[in-house]
Amino acid sequence: MTRGEGRDPAVRSAVRQGASVALATGLYGISFGALSVVAGVSVPQTMALSLLLFSGGSQFALIGVVAAGGSPVAAVATSTLLGVRNTLYGAVVAPLLEVRGWRRLAAAQLTIDESTAVAVGQRERAATRAGFWVTGVGVFVLWNAFTLVGALAGDALGDPRAWGLDAAAGAAFLALVWPRLAARRAQVVAALAVVVTAVLIPVVPAGVPVLAAAAVAIAVGVVATPRTPDGRTEAA
Repeated sequence: MTRGEGRDPAVRSAVRQGASVALATGLYGISFGALSVVAGVSVPQTMALSLLLFSGGSQFALIGVVAAGGSPVAAVATSTLLGVRNTLYGAVVAPLLEVRGWRRLAAAQLTIDESTAVAVGQRERAATRAGFWVTGVGVFVLWNAFTLVGALAGDALGDPRAWGLDAAAGAAFLALVWPRLAARRAQVVAALAVVVTAVLIPVVPAGVPVLAAAAVAIAVGVVATPRTPDGRTEAA
């Protein structure tokens, strides 16, 4: 970040958003670490999941299958299905970041729900980049640190959800997304995504409701985007 960017109010706002989301999400790592160890996964294996897989939803899906007595193949398949969404995120943030070399590899590792949400929520390119990196790095560091805390504590914590940690990340996301729902089309997309997700959760494997909700947003965008007489989409 340049000195000029540091004085930019939009960049400072993005940094604050990124730091707050990182803290809320990182704290939830305690829950993953504790639940993973309780499910029979060792502390080193738990840490490897957070360091290398680094996708909260996929990690919880994997240990959920393990805890239920599922096979390793089923655990990996479920985790991978839920992780497909990160591919979609990459397609969104790559043009915004325009990174090359090792930074591209770092950006790929840090492209998660939180970093993508903060990045696309900004209106200036410098703020987008600042929000992505602050959130991504912040979540990575705190998620792994608190995963270790939870894994070492294990059964001593009891049910981590009793501490409200499962709600912290969701609350941070809601606060981040809420200002973006002023437009009628955004409200329609959000409502349809909620309905589709709620209907599918009881009847399909983990990960499918998330992908279906994303498909709803894509479908609405395709149908509702104004087009020129020759069929091209109009520029925003």
